[in-house]
Amino acid sequence: MLFISYENHSITQGGVVSDRERRRLVTATKRGLRDLRIELAVLNHRVGNRVELRDIDFDCLDVIVRHGPLAPSVLARRVGVHLATMTGILDRLEAGGWITRERLTDDRRRILVRGLPDRQRELLGHFAGMNTAMDELCDHYTDGQLEMIVGFLQRTTEAGRVSSADLGISPAD
Repeated sequence: MLFISYENHSITQGGVVSDRERRRLVTATKRGLRDLRIELAVLNHRVGNRVELRDIDFDCLDVIVRHGPLAPSVLARRVGVHLATMTGILDRLEAGGWITRERLTDDRRRILVRGLPDRQRELLGHFAGMNTAMDELCDHYTDGQLEMIVGFLQRTTEAGRVSSADLGISPAD
């Protein structure tokens, strides 16, 4: 669940916003982020069911494809699971044809995990509706507005990453 609380600093572009209106806007932003998180989780869960991927497997695959190739220990830290749990996740992803494990030539004990392109194309097909909807939504914004949205999303992502790191891995993970 996403619960965010920020200090009340009003930054406006050409006007004074009352503290009450500012609090309303900040609350609506936080609520919107929580609603988005839920909708994206539902979408990912439904796509995952169609391609027989568990939610955590899907999350790991996304990180591998976007940031890989990665060492399993790096991936485990990034998604917040213990290495032993990661081994099972990677076993399932490899058995499903989603990833490959490659031994490093300079140190045969170390491996990197890489996504396989054929299965990625399959996933893209399941997200076609959302990608089209996002393209249409972005058409309603100017380049400047999109730059502002991108900046907001990047800072929000970093805030989540820092908050997650502050919590660390729980003993149950």
